[in-house]
Amino acid sequence: MQRKTLWLHTLTATSIFVVSVSCAFSVFAGGIKVGIVDTVKILRESAPSMKAQKEIEQEFSPRDEQVKKMAAGVKALQEKLENESKNMSETEQRDLERELASLSREYQRAQRQMQEDFSMRQNDERSLIVEYINKAINDIATVEEYDLIFHLQDTVYRSERIDITEQVMKALEDK
Repeated sequence: MQRKTLWLHTLTATSIFVVSVSCAFSVFAGGIKVGIVDTVKILRESAPSMKAQKEIEQEFSPRDEQVKKMAAGVKALQEKLENESKNMSETEQRDLERELASLSREYQRAQRQMQEDFSMRQNDERSLIVEYINKAINDIATVEEYDLIFHLQDTVYRSERIDITEQVMKALEDK
Protein backbone atom coordinates (compact mmCIF):
# COMPACT_ATOMS: atom_id res chain seq x y z
CA MET A 1 0.00 0.00 0.00
CA GLN A 2 2.80 2.35 0.88
CA ARG A 3 4.47 1.68 -2.51
CA LYS A 4 1.25 2.49 -4.33
CA THR A 5 0.91 5.81 -2.48
CA LEU A 6 4.53 6.73 -3.14
CA TRP A 7 4.07 5.94 -6.82
CA LEU A 8 0.86 8.03 -6.93
CA HIS A 9 2.58 11.01 -5.24
CA THR A 10 5.53 10.76 -7.65
CA LEU A 11 3.18 10.61 -10.63
CA THR A 12 1.19 13.59 -9.38
CA ALA A 13 4.32 15.65 -8.68
CA THR A 14 5.76 14.81 -12.09
CA SER A 15 2.48 15.69 -13.82
CA ILE A 16 2.27 19.02 -12.02
CA PHE A 17 5.89 19.78 -12.92
CA VAL A 18 5.39 18.93 -16.61
CA VAL A 19 2.20 20.99 -16.86
CA SER A 20 3.75 23.99 -15.10
CA VAL A 21 6.90 23.87 -17.25
CA SER A 22 4.90 23.60 -20.48
CA CYS A 23 2.63 26.47 -19.43
CA ALA A 24 5.62 28.62 -18.55
CA PHE A 25 7.36 27.72 -21.80
CA SER A 26 4.32 28.46 -23.95
CA VAL A 27 3.92 31.87 -22.28
CA PHE A 28 7.63 32.55 -22.75
CA ALA A 29 7.74 31.21 -26.32
CA GLY A 30 4.71 33.25 -27.33
CA GLY A 31 6.74 36.41 -26.94
CA ILE A 32 9.72 35.30 -29.01
CA LYS A 33 9.98 36.27 -32.67
CA VAL A 34 12.29 34.01 -34.66
CA GLY A 35 13.58 34.28 -38.23
CA ILE A 36 15.63 32.17 -40.62
CA VAL A 37 18.04 33.42 -43.31
CA ASP A 38 19.54 31.40 -46.16
CA THR A 39 22.90 33.17 -46.45
CA VAL A 40 24.16 30.71 -49.07
CA LYS A 41 21.29 31.70 -51.37
CA ILE A 42 21.95 35.39 -50.70
CA LEU A 43 25.66 34.99 -51.47
CA ARG A 44 24.77 33.16 -54.68
CA GLU A 45 21.79 35.18 -55.97
CA SER A 46 21.75 38.67 -54.46
CA ALA A 47 22.36 41.76 -56.59
CA PRO A 48 25.62 42.73 -54.82
CA SER A 49 26.98 39.19 -55.22
CA MET A 50 26.16 39.00 -58.90
CA LYS A 51 27.60 42.47 -59.50
CA ALA A 52 30.81 41.57 -57.67
CA GLN A 53 31.13 38.33 -59.65
CA LYS A 54 30.80 40.20 -62.97
CA GLU A 55 33.39 42.78 -61.87
CA ILE A 56 35.84 40.07 -60.85
CA GLU A 57 35.36 38.20 -64.13
CA GLN A 58 35.98 41.42 -66.09
CA GLU A 59 39.03 42.20 -63.97
CA PHE A 60 40.56 38.76 -64.58
CA SER A 61 39.52 38.40 -68.22
CA PRO A 62 42.80 39.76 -69.67
CA ARG A 63 44.87 37.44 -67.48
CA ASP A 64 42.64 34.52 -68.39
CA GLU A 65 43.17 35.24 -72.08
CA GLN A 66 46.92 35.41 -71.51
CA VAL A 67 46.89 32.03 -69.73
CA LYS A 68 44.79 30.53 -72.54
CA LYS A 69 47.32 31.78 -75.10
CA MET A 70 50.10 30.16 -73.10
CA ALA A 71 48.17 26.88 -73.06
CA ALA A 72 47.72 27.08 -76.82
CA GLY A 73 51.46 27.72 -77.17
CA VAL A 74 52.29 24.67 -75.07
CA LYS A 75 49.90 22.54 -77.12
CA ALA A 76 51.30 23.80 -80.43
CA LEU A 77 54.88 23.16 -79.32
CA GLN A 78 53.95 19.69 -78.10
CA GLU A 79 52.28 18.87 -81.44
CA LYS A 80 55.31 20.19 -83.32
CA LEU A 81 57.57 17.98 -81.23
CA GLU A 82 55.37 14.93 -81.84
CA ASN A 83 54.97 15.53 -85.60
CA GLU A 84 58.42 16.77 -86.55
CA SER A 85 60.73 14.99 -84.10
CA LYS A 86 61.56 12.31 -86.68
CA ASN A 87 62.90 14.94 -89.08
CA MET A 88 64.94 16.81 -86.44
CA SER A 89 68.44 16.32 -85.28
CA GLU A 90 68.97 15.15 -81.73
CA THR A 91 70.12 18.64 -80.69
CA GLU A 92 67.08 20.34 -82.23
CA GLN A 93 64.79 17.83 -80.58
CA ARG A 94 66.44 18.36 -77.16
CA ASP A 95 66.22 22.16 -77.55
CA LEU A 96 62.53 21.90 -78.45
CA GLU A 97 61.89 19.62 -75.46
CA ARG A 98 63.60 22.13 -73.14
CA GLU A 99 61.56 24.96 -74.62
CA LEU A 100 58.39 22.92 -74.14
CA ALA A 101 59.29 22.11 -70.52
CA SER A 102 60.09 25.74 -69.78
CA LEU A 103 56.90 27.02 -71.41
CA SER A 104 54.87 24.35 -69.62
CA ARG A 105 56.30 25.39 -66.20
CA GLU A 106 55.64 29.05 -67.00
CA TYR A 107 52.06 28.21 -68.00
CA GLN A 108 51.44 26.20 -64.82
CA ARG A 109 52.91 28.97 -62.67
CA ALA A 110 50.79 31.64 -64.38
CA GLN A 111 47.66 29.50 -64.09
CA ARG A 112 48.28 28.77 -60.39
CA GLN A 113 49.02 32.43 -59.64
CA MET A 114 45.91 33.61 -61.45
CA GLN A 115 43.78 31.05 -59.59
CA GLU A 116 45.21 32.17 -56.23
CA ASP A 117 44.65 35.85 -57.05
CA PHE A 118 41.13 35.09 -58.28
CA SER A 119 40.27 33.18 -55.10
CA MET A 120 41.71 35.92 -52.91
CA ARG A 121 39.71 38.57 -54.78
CA GLN A 122 36.53 36.50 -54.47
CA ASN A 123 37.10 36.05 -50.73
CA ASP A 124 37.62 39.80 -50.29
CA GLU A 125 34.37 40.57 -52.09
CA ARG A 126 32.53 37.82 -50.23
CA SER A 127 33.61 39.21 -46.86
CA LEU A 128 32.32 42.67 -47.84
CA ILE A 129 29.02 41.18 -48.94
CA VAL A 130 28.75 39.20 -45.70
CA GLU A 131 29.15 42.49 -43.83
CA TYR A 132 26.30 43.99 -45.90
CA ILE A 133 24.18 40.89 -45.26
CA ASN A 134 24.78 41.05 -41.50
CA LYS A 135 23.93 44.75 -41.43
CA ALA A 136 20.72 44.15 -43.40
CA ILE A 137 19.77 41.30 -41.04
CA ASN A 138 20.46 43.48 -38.00
CA ASP A 139 18.40 46.33 -39.49
CA ILE A 140 15.46 44.02 -40.21
CA ALA A 141 15.76 42.43 -36.75
CA THR A 142 15.72 45.85 -35.08
CA VAL A 143 12.85 47.31 -37.11
CA GLU A 144 10.67 44.19 -36.94
CA GLU A 145 11.68 43.32 -33.36
CA TYR A 146 13.10 39.84 -33.95
CA ASP A 147 14.54 38.15 -30.89
CA LEU A 148 16.49 35.50 -32.72
CA ILE A 149 17.58 34.92 -36.33
CA PHE A 150 19.24 31.66 -37.42
CA HIS A 151 21.20 30.75 -40.51
CA LEU A 152 19.25 28.18 -42.51
CA GLN A 153 22.14 25.72 -42.34
CA ASP A 154 21.74 25.53 -38.56
CA THR A 155 18.12 24.37 -38.66
CA VAL A 156 16.52 20.97 -38.99
CA TYR A 157 13.05 22.26 -39.82
CA ARG A 158 11.62 25.67 -40.61
CA SER A 159 8.33 27.16 -41.58
CA GLU A 160 8.32 29.38 -44.67
CA ARG A 161 6.64 32.16 -42.68
CA ILE A 162 9.78 32.74 -40.63
CA ASP A 163 12.15 32.76 -43.64
CA ILE A 164 13.34 36.35 -44.16
CA THR A 165 15.83 35.57 -46.94
CA GLU A 166 13.87 37.43 -49.64
CA GLN A 167 13.48 40.40 -47.31
CA VAL A 168 17.25 40.55 -46.80
CA MET A 169 17.87 40.24 -50.56
CA LYS A 170 15.47 43.11 -51.19
CA ALA A 171 17.21 45.23 -48.55
CA LEU A 172 20.54 44.56 -50.28
CA GLU A 173 19.10 45.59 -53.67
CA ASP A 174 17.81 48.86 -52.21
CA LYS A 175 21.29 49.86 -51.05
